[in-house]
Parts: sequence; C-alpha cells; structure tokens
Amino acid sequence: MATQPEVAGAADLPVEASYQDRTESFEEKMALLEAAWQKKDYRLARSLAHSLRNTVLQTQIEEESPGTPLLPADRFATVESLPPAWRAWAQGWQYVKVVYLDEKAGLERPPEPVEVLLSCPAEQAESLAREVRVAQIAADGSLREVPCQTFAEVRRGGERLAKVLFMATSAANQRNTYLVFYGNPDAELPEYPTDLDTRGEGFALDIENAFFKASLSRQMGQLERLNIKREHGLELYAGGEGHGEPPGIDWAHDYVTSGNFQKMRITLWETCPDYEVVRGPLCTIVRRWGIPYSPVHPVFSPSRLNIDVEYRFYAGLPWFHKSGTMQAIKAFEAEALRDDEWVFTGQAFTETVWMGADGHLHTGPVDEQQRKDLWAVGFANPQSGDSFVGLFLEHWAEGLPELLHQGSPIPFYRWHGQVWSRYPLPVTQIPAGAVLHQKNAYAAINFTAAEGPRLLEELRHRLVAPLAASAGEVPEGATAAASAGRLARSGEAGDSPIPKKALWEALRDCKDEQLYTADISVVDLGLVYDLRVRGETVQVVMAMPHRGRPRLGYFSFGSGGNSVPVEQRLLKVPGVKSVVVEQTWEPGWSSNRLTDEGRRKLGLGQ
Repeated sequence: MATQPEVAGAADLPVEASYQDRTESFEEKMALLEAAWQKKDYRLARSLAHSLRNTVLQTQIEEESPGTPLLPADRFATVESLPPAWRAWAQGWQYVKVVYLDEKAGLERPPEPVEVLLSCPAEQAESLAREVRVAQIAADGSLREVPCQTFAEVRRGGERLAKVLFMATSAANQRNTYLVFYGNPDAELPEYPTDLDTRGEGFALDIENAFFKASLSRQMGQLERLNIKREHGLELYAGGEGHGEPPGIDWAHDYVTSGNFQKMRITLWETCPDYEVVRGPLCTIVRRWGIPYSPVHPVFSPSRLNIDVEYRFYAGLPWFHKSGTMQAIKAFEAEALRDDEWVFTGQAFTETVWMGADGHLHTGPVDEQQRKDLWAVGFANPQSGDSFVGLFLEHWAEGLPELLHQGSPIPFYRWHGQVWSRYPLPVTQIPAGAVLHQKNAYAAINFTAAEGPRLLEELRHRLVAPLAASAGEVPEGATAAASAGRLARSGEAGDSPIPKKALWEALRDCKDEQLYTADISVVDLGLVYDLRVRGETVQVVMAMPHRGRPRLGYFSFGSGGNSVPVEQRLLKVPGVKSVVVEQTWEPGWSSNRLTDEGRRKLGLGQ
C-alpha cells in the first residue's frame, strides 16, 4: 500500500494560535512571489500578486492614519454637565464635543460643506455612524439640529475616529458654535431628507440633486454626462467613439510618454484599479486611483505615475468638487501632461468665461498676458441661463517648478463642441517623488450677463477661504433656552417599546459558524449596522463581510449550518411579533467594525 510522501519540515509547522499564524505576512508573500517569478510560474505569480494586494488592503484598513483629529479623544464634556434646557433636549446622549466655525473673509455664507475629523475614547461609543448628531447654538440660546453625515469610521488603539460632514451658514465675520453629540447605544442610523439621490452600485453611479444629474462611467467611474436641470435640461456629453474607450466630458488625467510615443490615460481603465465610495444624505464621494493604461495595455504597463482622483457631490449645491494628485513613483519624461480637460459635444454655450489671478470673471477671449495664470474657465449662455465653469481652488506641486495655471476655453473644438484643457508642466523631466496637487469646483449656476460674473466670483472667493473649524468649549454662563422638540427620535432616548439592550444581547447568540472555533457573534463581528423598533416589529440592518458571501439569508433565516438565525432568535424576545432584516453594502464591512471581544476572538488585539 502506497504511503504519502513526508512533507519537509511538517513537524516544525506552528500551531495556528495567533493572527500572524493564520495569514502570511507581506514579506513572506513577497518572497513567495519572487520565487514563483524566478521559476516562471506566472499563474502562481498572478495568484500571489492578488493575495499580496489583499494583505496591503487589510493593513491599510488597520493601520492607515486617518489624520489629526480636530479635537483629541480626551477633549469632551458630558451631556450631564450641560445647562438643564440643553441636557433635556439631548436626552439619550452621554457625551458632547464643541466645534467653533469662524467666518474670517468678511463674506455672507450660504450653506457650505464643513468636514471635521473627530475622535473619542473607544468605550464611549459603539458606532459613531449611528450615534453622532450635530446641533448649532442659535442666537437665542436654543439648540437646532443640523443634518450631518458620519463616515470613514476607524478604530485605532483605544480610540474611535470618524469624519463628520455638515452644512453650515454664517454671517460675515461671525463665530458659530456647534455641539457634536455621541454616546447613545439606542441611537439609530439618522435619516435626513435631502435632494441628493445616488443610484447604482460601486462607482457606476447616477448622482442627482436639484441642480444637476451626474452620470459616472459604468466602466471606469469617470464623469460621463451632466444634465443641467434648468427648463429644457441641457445635457453635457461627449459623442462619438472616444479614443476607443467610452467617451465622457471629463478627460483628465493623462500624460504623453517620452518621444510622443503614446498617451497613458485613466479613462482606459477597464475598471477602477482601486476605489472608495461614500454615499450619504449630504455628500456622495467617489475616489479612484491607480496607474494609467496604455492604448495596448498590458503590452506597456509602466509604473511611473500614480493618479488619484476624487469627486464630491453635495445636497442642495449647484457645484461639485474634484480633487486630484499625480505622484511620480520614479523619475521619467513626460512630453505633456493634463490634469484638467473637459469636452462637450454640441453648441449649447454662446460665451467663453475665464478668471485671472485678480479674481474677476471675464467673458470673451482670454487676454494673451493671462493665458498661463487662469483660475476659472468655462462657458455660459446668458440667454438660456445655462453655464458650466471650472473654478480652480488649489493648484501646486512638490518637487517641480511653479505650475502653469492655463487652459483657455475653446468655443469651437473640432467644430462640434467646447473644450478647455490644462497642461500644467513647466518641464518635461519629472523627478521621483514629485506630486501635482489640485482641487477644483465645477459650477452650473443660473448665469445672466448682469449677475453671472458676480455670483461666480463670490462662489470662488468663499471656496478658497472656507469657514475655519477649531476646537471649542461649552460656553460658560450661556443663556440656554428651551429648544423645539428633542434630539432623539422615537426609541432613541431609552423609550423603545422593546428594550434595545435585550435585542442586542439576543443577537449575540447568532454566531458565524464558518469561523468554527472562534465562537463569534454577528454583534462582535460588527455585521449589525442598525437596530430599530417600530411597535412590535424589529428592523435589523446587516452587512456581509465581503462580496464573496453575498447571501445574508445565511444569518437572517438560516442556511448551511448557521447556529441561530437572526429572525428566529429575535422572535423569542418578549414583545417581538415580526422581524425585518435588511441587507446593505454601504459602507462596506471591515475589521474596524469589530468589537473588543471580536478583535480578541480573531486574534487582532486592541
């Protein structure tokens, strides 16, 4: 009878007792990849390269710095310490941080987005996405809730951090005070009605507000069409066959290689190499990054320039942001490089518009002396009121001479439409480590000959000098007036008809038995995003760990040997007559959602 060959070193294999035992390190995978490459085992090399990418992704999730928070974790006040009127209004919440917003440019501020990074001790919150609420102290001393969006939540050691975005208004030269509440285990994911509607999956999105509808390419996420929602609904699009890729209106970013051999484009991606999407009631963010592709990819796949592009679309605003960086990974030559180009099919606009360094908007041809120092370019039709204008807010580089701020608008590009194209490089030799930065806003305002220039000048002025956020303190001796209503919705202030604590405890009996010996619940895995009680009905919002396991029914009603299904367990809680389990992919699950117990059981530590 044949015997199995003995595996060399098998007796020395470690017992898988820690996280490090259960997944190979970056360094070990690199060594395995190098060995496969030397053996010309290219299929194995491809498998290892993909596995290596997953290691990088998980390490980023666990270790990437979220930045420096506006208020450190230990800077907070208790709700109990607030004046009685405020304390009663915020019943259900335990902690509060204070943010000052200062208007320093002498401008009246209509709503504009403000984003702050906040941190708190991990034991003070279970989910900042569920718990954070923002309120402004009004002039009469009352509190007024401000819709907010909390995202990018991470756990770093003993702290939880998250970004909080809200819309703020201000009079000129005014300081406004905002209270950020957190620490409420009964809180539910907040719902704020806004005009921002985002449809689709991944980066293949249609994003709409009251002013426009933006459609992103289903192939690579670039802005493909923009419908300006005024009267007839002007649609900006690029017709034809592009350069073999789907045409769009945003063609940046790209560069031409040495000797004018070929153009490397991000619009040639067959899908986004990497991307992140944030969807919410106030802002939808689509960030994509990677190495641009050759027209005959992968025959040529130089790793010389990493391009990172982000769109931000907001509720209630007739403009959106685009930010980008182009980072030289190694020294190389670029015959040309573009970091902003827009092309529109059709002859919808009658005027070219532009702004020099003085901040004044002009119509007509660009002055020859200002062609390399432009800070806004675009097109308008004063008769119809339609306009689309790029406002350049930031444009600078590290490791390069001063960039050229050019891109004169051309009204009759190839006789079928309009275009502007910015070529910022003052040199062709790009040193390793050089980085080009940009931040732009693109506005589609109601443009008239009398008011259009002023509106765009004021908008750019506000955007280059935004409201300044700083750490604040609870005002001493403030007149704290009674506020309308209360911060809590029904069931968020300890008044749930079925105690939520009992529901959360019941869910701890629902385990993921695919982790055979970990004995870990859906709660400790962080798969439960929200829990609501409406009468005798419990609504649970849950995620799956990744797209390879898309079937939530495994947890909700039971499948494949699951321990205790969610619906079955919750129906045993007194008072529960029905259970509704909803699945979500937004935001995607990560190890940052694990509880302390969950991290311990998976061997991740604190």
